Order: sequence, then C-alpha cells, then structure tokens
Amino acid sequence: MPIIKSAKKAARQTTKRTAHNAAIKKDIRLALKNFKKSPSTKTASIVQSQYDKAVKKGLISKNTAARRKSQISKTAKIAGVKITATVKIIKAPTTPKKPTAPKKPVTKSSTTKPKPAPKTASKATKAASPKTSSKRPSRPKAA
Repeated sequence: MPIIKSAKKAARQTTKRTAHNAAIKKDIRLALKNFKKSPSTKTASIVQSQYDKAVKKGLISKNTAARRKSQISKTAKIAGVKITATVKIIKAPTTPKKPTAPKKPVTKSSTTKPKPAPKTASKATKAASPKTSSKRPSRPKAA
C-alpha cells in the first residue's frame, strides 16, 4: 500500500486507466465476435472503427491495428462482403472577420539613437597587462 501522497494518486490513476483500457478492449472483442458471427459491411466498419479508437488512445500500436484491420477485410472478402472506405472531411471552423480600421501611414521620426561610447582599452594593451585570476590558488600536489 503506498504511503506517499503522489504514490497514492498514481495508484488511483492506474486503477482508472486499467479499467478504461479493459473496457475498450472488451468493445473490440465484442465487435470482432459479432463480425465473425455475421460478416457484413456494417459489422466490419464497426470493428475497424474500434481499432482506430484504440490506436488514437494509445492502447494498441498503429501497425497492430493495420494488420488486424487487414485481416478483417480479408475475411470479409472471402465471405463476399464489399467494404468501402469512408473518409471523413473535417472542415476548420470559420470565424467571421471583424472589420478593421484603415491603417495610418507611418511617419519617420527625426531623432536618432545616441552612438555608444568608444572603447578605451585596445586588444594590444589588454594582452600586455598582467593577468589576474579570480580562481583560487592551486594546492600543492601531495607526493
């Protein structure tokens, strides 16, 4: 039994997710059973839809679902059922555009930014000056 608060929460989440995943898998098995009992276009599309939902939720991998859907269509073909692919077209919601006010022309201002002050020390003078280090002095090595 978890003692830490986060571990308790993780245990609750795992229980919920396990129940949810089991329900989805049960729906797939039920749909597959119905398809095998009476193969038809409707039952085949229901099974394929269940597999797609499982993939979307991350329950099974995309390739596993593709393989199983392929087997379903192969079984349907043998049974003489014609499966047609349906593609849903999702349109983006359109929002009415608000009328915009005409833009004013941009005027250039006559002020300029002040230039930065010139650097006083050059590279040559920096190289000639003795180097001071902010590091701690090194310890003598033990023999």
